[in-house]
Amino acid sequence: GGESSRPGAQSVPPDEELRRVVPVIAALARQTDCLLSVDTTKAVVAAEALAAGAHLINDITALTGDPAMAGVARDAGAGVVLMHMQGTPGTMQQDPRYADVVAEVRDYLRERIRVLEASGLARDTMAVDPGIGFGKSVEHNAALLGRLEDLGELGRPMVVGVSRKSFLGHLTGRALPDRLVPSLAAMVYALARGAHVVRVHDVKESCELARMVAMFNHAKGLR
Repeated sequence: GGESSRPGAQSVPPDEELRRVVPVIAALARQTDCLLSVDTTKAVVAAEALAAGAHLINDITALTGDPAMAGVARDAGAGVVLMHMQGTPGTMQQDPRYADVVAEVRDYLRERIRVLEASGLARDTMAVDPGIGFGKSVEHNAALLGRLEDLGELGRPMVVGVSRKSFLGHLTGRALPDRLVPSLAAMVYALARGAHVVRVHDVKESCELARMVAMFNHAKGLR
């Protein structure tokens, strides 16, 4: 990603975002056969990133921020991650409000899947992200993590990003550089409740724990 989406962040011009992103994707594509994701809300950036070797688009606006984005994803056959966000990065944490955050996030993502299917995107190219920390209070984030199974009703892979986020600091009192333990704890909790993909900073530790959770989840079905 070439544009920050942290609370209070301002938009980056497309040319600058392209300058930051495309050379990195092109270089990675030459070095690995891993799937590469581009975080962007701009169709022109997504198109250039896919041409450079990216495989999927992670869009914090769930493909609503740019009317051309759905066509770019459809024409390229790219995967898309549809995230829920209340407001914009510049405003989202000012005063987020919900009657039932889990139901509203689930219903929003269900509607986005329906609309995008109708526009020609294949359902099996879509994953969903509840948008932890994107227009949510500490209590909203906790409710979403505690009821992740409700989002499983959407029938799509679930992406969850909790690593180092500010709500973990509020819960534990830990500053940003010292949030490894709460980040790993929240990640394990999410994986145990149905998350398929997690976004992390501490890759080695996260991989070790993810493998353990996968083994335990597999063991539940054994006799």
